[in-house]
Amino acid sequence: METILIKGGLIHDAVNEVPYIADILCTNGKITKIQPDIPKEDGMNVIDAKDLWVYPGLVDAHSHIGLDGYGIGFEGKDYNEMNDILTPHLRAIDAINPMDPTLLQAVQGGVTSVATGPGSSNVLGGTFAAIKLSGSRIDNMVIREKIAMKCAFGENPKRVYKDKNNYSRMSTAAKLREILFQAKEYQAKLISSGEDDSKKPAFNMKLEALLPVLNREIPLKAHAHRADDIFTAIRIAKEFDLRLTIEHCTEGHLIVEELAKEGYPVAVGPSLGHATKFELRNKTFTTPGILAKAGLSVSIITDSPVIPEQYLSLCAGLAVKSGMDPFEALKAITINPAKHIGIEDRVGSLTVGKDADIVLTNGNILDSLTNVVKTIIDGRPVEADNSSHSSESCF
Repeated sequence: METILIKGGLIHDAVNEVPYIADILCTNGKITKIQPDIPKEDGMNVIDAKDLWVYPGLVDAHSHIGLDGYGIGFEGKDYNEMNDILTPHLRAIDAINPMDPTLLQAVQGGVTSVATGPGSSNVLGGTFAAIKLSGSRIDNMVIREKIAMKCAFGENPKRVYKDKNNYSRMSTAAKLREILFQAKEYQAKLISSGEDDSKKPAFNMKLEALLPVLNREIPLKAHAHRADDIFTAIRIAKEFDLRLTIEHCTEGHLIVEELAKEGYPVAVGPSLGHATKFELRNKTFTTPGILAKAGLSVSIITDSPVIPEQYLSLCAGLAVKSGMDPFEALKAITINPAKHIGIEDRVGSLTVGKDADIVLTNGNILDSLTNVVKTIIDGRPVEADNSSHSSESCF
């Protein structure tokens, strides 16, 4: 890999609130130095960042990018399995299409890492993956293959399965509890059998997939818009002693005191667009600011393609317009989502030792008039065109 030296940019590192002018040296895909006046050496790719603003690559904690392709029909729609309400054994990595042009468009908007995975039709949808948005083979783009187990509450599983076996919110909660109880029983039998294969339970791929959840290795990633659905997710997580992240959190501002007591990470969005469902009637860009002010770790999300991924920074800017502190908004699209999905050791801030994922802009990234000048992923500048593509889906 080449050595890149970024000279004289105004650095917003997502760690220090006050920006500063310095150089950044990147070697073998990692940030190796951040300090003023790093000397140029032969063989370096020197980028003049004078008058430019320098940011960490943006991170989205919740999307479906790469699983939703062109067209409105069946082909390309790989974000929900519609034949089974409980599919914990499905893995996002098996459906992500690196060739989808939306990945390159996201990079053009400064987004370098995302969590992507199943939608919210199912009570359990499968595991999300954390990936970089540059590459042609998904195996080489993965940061962590399994970061969370997607579960869903509220209108979506009710609507999709109302004529099958899930007509009410009570059914949704009961189905989730039932399979968690089954997984606990399966786990207990595995433990008690020890090394005696004859005593092990019959292999069950669904229950095997839930063992990392029971072992608190990965959290439940709970799709919950309405306040009561948020509390149901918390209730079940406590019952089974599970880790939990709250996704969407549309009515979080209405229950901010309770959420502050609980302290679970929250991913807020998609806040831009029409309230297409009854449970979205209280959707507002004030939510992330209110939750951050209360001390919660807040990530702002696009739910791409609900909002095209390249507009992640726009969503953060609209949160600032609605009262969010600008530094908190920057953290909500960098270090906070990196923590939310468990990849903060690699990305989310401009820190020595982390991946060289860096965005250069001609102004404040939270300003809609600002352009991304260059995006670097793993120490390599990524070239992207300005073509646009949008799709309409329901997640």
